Amino acid sequence: MARLLVLRTAPYRHSAHLCAATLLVLPPSQHRHFASFTSPAPFAARRILPSPLRLPIRAVESSPGPTKEDQEPSPAASEAQEQLAPAVPAFEVEELGWGTQLAVKLRMLVAPPWQRVRKGSVLNMKLRGEISDQLKTRFSSGLSLPQICENFVKAAYDPRISGIYLHIEPLRCGWAKVDEIRRHIVDFKKSGKFVVGYMPVCGEKEYYLACACGELYAPPSAYVALFGLTVQQTFLRGVLEKVGIEPEIQRIGKYKSAGDQLARKSMSNEVREMLAALLDNIYGNWLETISSTHGKKKEEIEGFINSGVYQVARLKEEGWVTDLLYDDEVMTLLKERVGQKDKKSLRMVDYSEDSLYSKYSRVSKKTLGLQGGGEQIAIIRASGSITRTRSPLSAPSSGIVAEQLIEKIRTVRESEKYKAVILRIDSPGGDALASDLMWREIRLLANSKPVVASMSDVAASGGYYMAMAAPVIVAEKLTLTGSIGVVTGKFCLQKLYERIDFNKEIISKGRYAELNVNDQRPLRSDVALFTSCY
Repeated sequence: MARLLVLRTAPYRHSAHLCAATLLVLPPSQHRHFASFTSPAPFAARRILPSPLRLPIRAVESSPGPTKEDQEPSPAASEAQEQLAPAVPAFEVEELGWGTQLAVKLRMLVAPPWQRVRKGSVLNMKLRGEISDQLKTRFSSGLSLPQICENFVKAAYDPRISGIYLHIEPLRCGWAKVDEIRRHIVDFKKSGKFVVGYMPVCGEKEYYLACACGELYAPPSAYVALFGLTVQQTFLRGVLEKVGIEPEIQRIGKYKSAGDQLARKSMSNEVREMLAALLDNIYGNWLETISSTHGKKKEEIEGFINSGVYQVARLKEEGWVTDLLYDDEVMTLLKERVGQKDKKSLRMVDYSEDSLYSKYSRVSKKTLGLQGGGEQIAIIRASGSITRTRSPLSAPSSGIVAEQLIEKIRTVRESEKYKAVILRIDSPGGDALASDLMWREIRLLANSKPVVASMSDVAASGGYYMAMAAPVIVAEKLTLTGSIGVVTGKFCLQKLYERIDFNKEIISKGRYAELNVNDQRPLRSDVALFTSCY
């Protein structure tokens, strides 16, 4: 059985860093396939990552007793299980060679209209709402984390882009995604180009992202709510009992909180311990990051927050924002910075939640000299709740459908052009059988070629189970993972039926025949044990 190697929580900064991890678990005989990683000593204390997108990467999307393969893993997989990966390499923008620069200029001249960008343009990125870990098509709405990160890398190398104007609105995503975007902002600034942030609504998550910008502006009427962080849990058992419904939940794992909303009237000690630890970790990281950004002590930042920050003028007084300006005033400043002297609007190319108008996402990496050819690393993305088959009423992009993901895993395993695999997981879990079936296929994949599991916002329960099949796991420091255990249950409707004078009669054969159909009486002790085992 493969030995699991779990890396420290320091995250890999983008796909290329995951490619670096994948390279390290390749046998030396296959290193030649990835010539852009030229360091002869991968465990050296200081490594400079070459041009990050020169490795050809192919994304494979997911929709929403031991065998011979287990006993005899391939040499590549064996070495992957034994070799630990080093610390996260530093990101540095590397100047392209003269030949590549000439090829880039020629490609830009013949690029199709949707890939043309005027020299001296500013990339206008609008981040708000939900951010998905999946790639988005041209006609799908919403923001995509892979495309956001890719646009930062492309803009760093694109000679037509002078800088980035980043609009930050309220975000509906986890802290791990926010942290990953924040690192891309920091990495982008190493290119020497500017990043200017604009923040009309300021909460903890939005400021955590925005403070990484070189300059940060807010309108004089901006909404500010920097009060601290909270976590909450609601309970419905009391409400259900009042209408005659009695939830019966069976679980294995004392920290398995799924079902508590129905089965309990208050928070269990284990869940309280878990949520308090998570909140301490997130808040501690927030304080540490903000204090490091402003060059202050954590105690000073915490004292400022505890004073109740709800006026944007206080942010300017304390140096938390550069100035209070309206959007048009910021764009006037940017026009002067890029040397645009005409009376027209600021030259911008957009990336926003409306994919149809996100022009910069359609700029090819190949046009910028950031993509090679030949053998590839596959990225298999698994996002959402886990089901075994697709429901007739579910949307095509909703969740992880095991039978579809398994088909993609098998395709990658059988293909000779994919030399390694990154399994990207952003899932709270779901169906136990589906999780186990996918775990099996990932194990078989890991026995044939190197596999690195990368955790996004959440990899819990079945999502964590999937990751355990990979020999190497990397996670963001704010990834929510674990939730180990299983849970099942039913509703006992006996009192409700009596209250509304409803009756149901069942004729059955077999001791456990009524297990899934009898909702009129509580589970017997032997049936409850059977349910837990099942």
